[in-house]
Amino acid sequence: MDDKTLKQLTRTLLLHAKGLGLPIGAAEVFIEKSLLTAKKTLSSHSVITENDVTRAVAKELRKYNSDLAYVYQNRDKII
Repeated sequence: MDDKTLKQLTRTLLLHAKGLGLPIGAAEVFIEKSLLTAKKTLSSHSVITENDVTRAVAKELRKYNSDLAYVYQNRDKII
């Protein structure tokens, strides 16, 4: 994952956090930690798919806020 992807993911996750009514300051902290850990996890892969990124980020987010992880993981499926 490059810096541009991380910025886009951060923006998307902050919008979801705001929609869920989470405190933005706290959300910024655990989103950053989640993305950095996911990036480290995926750095050993030679080919990274969108599903790999989604799974890794959702797994890390689940540690801090399961609702945000759920919304992120199912963002294209929720009506």
